[in-house]
Amino acid sequence: MHAPLLVSVFIVASCGLAYELIAGALASYLLGDSVTQFSTIIGTYLFAMGIGSWLSRHIGGDLLRRFIQIELLVGLLGGISAGLLFLLFTLHAGPFGLMLYGLVMLIGILVGLEIPLIMRILKGEVAFKDLVAQVLSFDYIGALAVSLLFPLVLAPHLGLVRSALLFGLLNALVAAWALMLFRTRIGNVRGLQVQCAAVIAALVIGFALAGRFVSLAEANLYAEDIVHAESSPYQRIVVTRWRDETRLYLNHNLQFSSRDEYRYHEALVHPGLAALPGARRVLVLGGGDGMAVREILKYPQVEHITLVDLDPRMTEIFRTSPLLRPLNGDALHSPKLTIVTADALQWLEASSEQFDFVVADFPDPSSHGLGKLYSTAFYRLLAQHVSATGMIVVQATSPMYARESFWTVVTTLEAAGWQTAPYHALVPSFGEWGYIIAGHRGYQMPKTVPVPTRFVTPDALPALFHFPADMARVPAEPNRLDNQNLVRVFEREWGRLQGH
Repeated sequence: MHAPLLVSVFIVASCGLAYELIAGALASYLLGDSVTQFSTIIGTYLFAMGIGSWLSRHIGGDLLRRFIQIELLVGLLGGISAGLLFLLFTLHAGPFGLMLYGLVMLIGILVGLEIPLIMRILKGEVAFKDLVAQVLSFDYIGALAVSLLFPLVLAPHLGLVRSALLFGLLNALVAAWALMLFRTRIGNVRGLQVQCAAVIAALVIGFALAGRFVSLAEANLYAEDIVHAESSPYQRIVVTRWRDETRLYLNHNLQFSSRDEYRYHEALVHPGLAALPGARRVLVLGGGDGMAVREILKYPQVEHITLVDLDPRMTEIFRTSPLLRPLNGDALHSPKLTIVTADALQWLEASSEQFDFVVADFPDPSSHGLGKLYSTAFYRLLAQHVSATGMIVVQATSPMYARESFWTVVTTLEAAGWQTAPYHALVPSFGEWGYIIAGHRGYQMPKTVPVPTRFVTPDALPALFHFPADMARVPAEPNRLDNQNLVRVFEREWGRLQGH
C-alpha cells in the first residue's frame, strides 16, 4: 500500500511549494520589491518547515489519522491563505506584514510535519534506503511540476486566490483518498469522514465564489467603481470610473487619471520631440495605454512608431475597449504604429533598428524586474539604438516625494554616457513628477511647440527645467544591474511617505 502514499508525497510537495509561491507573489503584488519579498517568504517558510519536521517527533498514536488531519488543516489554511491576506490588505486590518509572515509560519510548520509522518508510516513496508530515495524523489518532482505550472498556467489564468483554493482542495482530496485506502487500519472513521467532507465542501464553494470575493475585496480598495479588472501573466489590471473620470491601476498603483493624464503625457513627449524637427522614427518602451503614442502622432514628420510593451493585455484593452479607446484617440490603430509584445531589454538586445527619439515610459522602479530598465546596462544598450542627433526621455518618479530616486536615475544616465536635462511637471493625481531628456549631445530647448497642446507651451517650458531648493540635486549612486540600489532607495522613500 506504499504506492498511494508516494503519490501523495508528489501532491503534498506540489501543494507545499504552491503556498510558498502564492505568498511570495501576493507580497510582491501588494508590497513591491519582488526579490525582498520572495527571499524573506522562502526563508521564513523553510524555517517553519524545519520547525514542523522537528515537532513531528512528538506526534504519536495513530499516524494515519494524524496525517489525514494535518492534510485537512494544511488544505483549509493554505486554501484560504491568499483570499484572507488579500481581504486583510484591502480592509487595512492591522499590520499586514505581521499577518503575512504569521500565516506563512503556520502553513510552513504544518507542511513540515507531512513528509516525516509519511516516512514513519512507510518505514515498516520499505527498506530505509529505498524509503528515503523514493520519498525525496517524489517530493522534488512535485516541487518541479508546480514551479513550472504556477507562473505559466495557474497565476495568469486562475489568479492567486483560486490557485490557493485549488491546491487546498488537492490537500483535502489526499486526506480523503488516504482515509478511503486505509480505513480498515484507522478504525472509527466517521469523524474523519465528516471533517473531510466539510473541508472539501468549503474549498469547492470558495473556489466557485472566488471571482465575486475578489471583486468585493477590491471594491474596498478603490474609492471609484471598478469597470474592468483582470490578472494578466504580468500584473493585476484594474480600471475604475467615477462620474467622468477614468483611472488605471496596475498592481494597485495608480498609472493615470483621465482628468490630468494630458499633463503627464504632454510633459513626457513634447519638450524632447519638439526639439527634434527631423525626427522620423520613434520608439516607445512601455506605454501600452497608447497615450504617449497619441502625443507623438501629432507630429506629421514622424513616419513610424514602434511600441514595445511586455503585457499584450494592456495594448489589447486600450485598442478595443469603448471606454478607453477615446482616451488615446485610437492611437493604437494608427497605420504608422507597430506594436511589439516583448521585454524591452531583450528586444533591444535582439534589434538593430535606429531611432531619432525614444520614450521610456516604464512603471516606477518598485521591483528588480523594473529596476533593470533604469540601470546603466540598459541605458548603454539603448544608446546603440539612438541616432547621433537623437534623444531619449525617461519618466523618473517624483523629485519631490522620491528625491534621491529621481537623481539616482539622472546619475545613472550620466554614468552610461548620456548628457542629461532633468525637468519636472505638476500632475495633480501624482504631485510633482520628474522626467529626464538625454542625448549624445546637449539639449537645446525648442523655441516653439509646433502641435496643439493643453499644458506644454513655449512660455511654460523654461519653468519645467528649474528645480527649487526642495527638489534640487542630491548625491546619488548610479543604479547598476548587479546591485540595483535604485529599488532599495525607491522603496525606502515611498514606503516612508506611505507609512510602511
